[in-house]
Amino acid sequence: MPSFHSGNLNIHYEQWGSRADPPLVLIHGLGCQIIHWPQPFIDALTDGGLRVIAPDNRDMGLSDRVDAPAPDLLEVLNDPAAHPCPYTLSDMAQDMVNLLNHLGQAGAHIVGLSMGGMIAQTLAIEHPERCFSLTSIMSSSGNPDLPDGDDEVRMKFVAPLPTNREAAVAQYEQAWQAAGGPHFDSRRVGLARFSAQAIERGFPRDGFVRQLLAIVHQEDRRAALAKLQVPGLVIHGSADPLVPPAAGEDTANALAHGTLAVLDKLGHDLPDPMLAEIAGHIIEHVRTVHATR
Repeated sequence: MPSFHSGNLNIHYEQWGSRADPPLVLIHGLGCQIIHWPQPFIDALTDGGLRVIAPDNRDMGLSDRVDAPAPDLLEVLNDPAAHPCPYTLSDMAQDMVNLLNHLGQAGAHIVGLSMGGMIAQTLAIEHPERCFSLTSIMSSSGNPDLPDGDDEVRMKFVAPLPTNREAAVAQYEQAWQAAGGPHFDSRRVGLARFSAQAIERGFPRDGFVRQLLAIVHQEDRRAALAKLQVPGLVIHGSADPLVPPAAGEDTANALAHGTLAVLDKLGHDLPDPMLAEIAGHIIEHVRTVHATR
């Protein structure tokens, strides 16, 4: 099982494609794992000439858990400032640097989704020499003035999971179904269908809380993004109920060299009918960057 050390943590990762192709690192979102990158999406990227590398973020999946207490989740949401952050988005960005070091890669094209987009932005800001290009999907700049997402959808993710396996899977499916928006059945073609596998593979509640703390303690990155010379692509769905499209627009506007692709009908999900289009934007972005390097 491939893994690398990041500080005192053992981080699991997987990779696909030819080692001769340009490397692309996929960083997933809050509570997500490698399995939440659908295989047809990975296949589209490798078919497009990219070598794909994806880790399980710290505290999730097959990666090590952080030895730090996790407060009650609802208490974190009610008063984030009252709870210290065991690690930051910068620490999670450093995990990606350590992954590149482990692979012997000077740098890579970096793609992050949701929380992963925040990590990817932080990586580009703090380690621009390791980031050939940046793609931020369904994410935000940390701007505190952005509109909130649908609170009902958010609460489906943060509600305590039942101890009964079937009930826990059903609740996690319902959360992804709501996040995916009205246009696609996430249980059939989106991330909701991986719920049982995710819970069995490694979905610790404490890890989820600690990752959430890293998000709620994030800084406003707009000023740093405005100075960033790394070419940026922002992908956002027009039907995202969890991270409103305004967040994607704000991120693209903040980037010194950023373009925005708003995808019609896409929610906060990776549904099969949209995978080719999402991958196509990433492949074209990478090719454009390589042509100008």
